[in-house]
Parts: sequence; structure tokens; C-alpha cells
Amino acid sequence: MENLSWTEFERVEMCVGTILEINDFPEARRPAYQLTIDFGSTIGIRKTSAQITKRYQKEDLLNRQIVAVINFPKKQIGKFMSECLVLGAVGEEGDVILLAPDFKIENGLRIG
Repeated sequence: MENLSWTEFERVEMCVGTILEINDFPEARRPAYQLTIDFGSTIGIRKTSAQITKRYQKEDLLNRQIVAVINFPKKQIGKFMSECLVLGAVGEEGDVILLAPDFKIENGLRIG
């Protein structure tokens, strides 16, 4: 594992957002949802896909706060454009457990 410098870490923009919309993503190679996430007035609304179907039902995700990286380049996934990367811990079987704040906080707050 290669060490990061503090300056490199500071460049990663991880922010809190609230999931507004969840849709199935049948075109994805691995089971995934398409998410629409509100990162507050400064950052705005971003879309992404997330392979979180093993642990989460769509109704469990609505209005849930998550942590995502918002300064990666956009990534085309089939016909869908991903605009951020939702963060989670990846289990041995590939199941993802989302990272989230313990309390409801303002969307767009930066993780540090």
C-alpha cells in the first residue's frame, strides 16, 4: 500500500448528501441502483450508480444521508453518466455497507 501525502488527501472532496431518488439499473453488468443525491445549494444535485443491492432495498435508501467523493471526473456507465462516488465498506462477498453520518446534518458538509 502506497502512502498518501496530506496534500493529496486534502484534494479528495468527500461530502455528505441525501438520496432523493433511487431507480433500478438493469443495464449494469453487476446489480446496481441509479441514485440522485442532494449535496446542498453549493454543490447541487448529482447522479451516480451504486452496487448496493445486496444490503439495501430502494425504500431503505430514500432520504438517507451518505458520504460520497464529488471531485472525480464524470464516468459513463452504459447510457448513464455517474457524477460522484458513493463510499462504503466492501465485505468479502462484495456487499457494500454505506458510510453515513450518525446524525442528520447539512448536505454538502465536507468530510475531513
